[in-house]
Amino acid sequence: MTTPIDYTRRAIALGLPALALSACIGGGAAPVSRANQWRSVANADFDAWLAGYRAQAVSSGISEATVTRAFRGVGYIPLVIERDRNQAEFNRTMEDYLAIAASDERISLGREKLRRHGPVLDAIEDRFGVEKEVMCAVWGMESFYGTRLGDAPVIGALATLTFDGRRGRFFGAQLMSALRALDRGDSTPDRMRGSWAGAMGHTQVMPEVLEEYGIDFDGDGRRGVWDSDPTDALATTANYLARHGWTHGQPWAIEVQVPSDFNTSLAGRRQTRSPDDWAARGVRDMDGGRVPNHGAASILLPMGINGPALMAFRNFTAIWRYNPAVNYVIGIGHLSDRLAGRGPIRGSYPPDENGLTRADRREVQRLLARHGYYDGSDDGVIGPNSQGAIRAFQAAQGLPQTGVANVALLSALRRV
Repeated sequence: MTTPIDYTRRAIALGLPALALSACIGGGAAPVSRANQWRSVANADFDAWLAGYRAQAVSSGISEATVTRAFRGVGYIPLVIERDRNQAEFNRTMEDYLAIAASDERISLGREKLRRHGPVLDAIEDRFGVEKEVMCAVWGMESFYGTRLGDAPVIGALATLTFDGRRGRFFGAQLMSALRALDRGDSTPDRMRGSWAGAMGHTQVMPEVLEEYGIDFDGDGRRGVWDSDPTDALATTANYLARHGWTHGQPWAIEVQVPSDFNTSLAGRRQTRSPDDWAARGVRDMDGGRVPNHGAASILLPMGINGPALMAFRNFTAIWRYNPAVNYVIGIGHLSDRLAGRGPIRGSYPPDENGLTRADRREVQRLLARHGYYDGSDDGVIGPNSQGAIRAFQAAQGLPQTGVANVALLSALRRV
């Protein structure tokens, strides 16, 4: 059965992966918001609705003083609705996703954070049984280790979304949880900033998640997921994963080899068998050995039979509960492995739908940069910036402006 907290994560699943990665996509990052973009506009219907909601909040047990303080100056914010209606759909392959999620920069900074916050991470791991590298990976994915927390006013954003009504029941529950956080003294309205959809703090938790799983680990009387010190946010994430089945010392997944005649209908997160059963079907680890018995496991083929294969265990599902997107879970798991000193994916990736490998796509970006059309990273991820550069090059060459990186484009770039 889906609990309210499960729905919290699912309802925001389209937004968070894009939010977590948008500022790090060398192929084209989403524009960074400025606080003054979240300005409110006059809306008499919103004001009337807010008056009624204020009364509802007080009747539910939130103090009059908190309600007054929380809604002071709050108005209807058009940008929030614009973001809600125009969420970017990043249909990225596992290869592209990991190029971003486990980039050299993210791995390097994560290892530095592990050193800097080692003692507190060790203490959180001891209490909740979630490895410090996993906590750090969530932190790195959700806010790039606290450097991109979001600047939208959470109360105003949630009030706007609740009033809008498209997902009013869900966002109304989040708004009430946010008000209770203010009533507890976890934050102040000015400091309670996050994403346009209300995700907050270092690990971008929703207000209901904070209310249900929030931890005051530093003992200051607040669940301070917004603090410059990430302790409470990391402990809250560890508590969430632990209560959703994380098992210490067990892998989230192990990269494996499947035989060429593997029955792909057996692959998928919901189809579980013992590692011994998979071994009988020809599945081996990357060194040709049998995978140890870490419990029931699924075989995942995110890029098909010709791409990397994973044997996923129970801890995969714990991350899935945090955010139900396969690439997100693989991103968290693989980043945590890299932070722990393990190596990159060893399996080969097939060419993309346009016939290019990642090496080809990186060459496209380097050639575009050489000819003055592109100033981003050569990460091989063809995002909006890369697509714009391709269109500019195509226009200059008198070619159809498709913005698509394919074999013909690479050949044209090589000829210039």
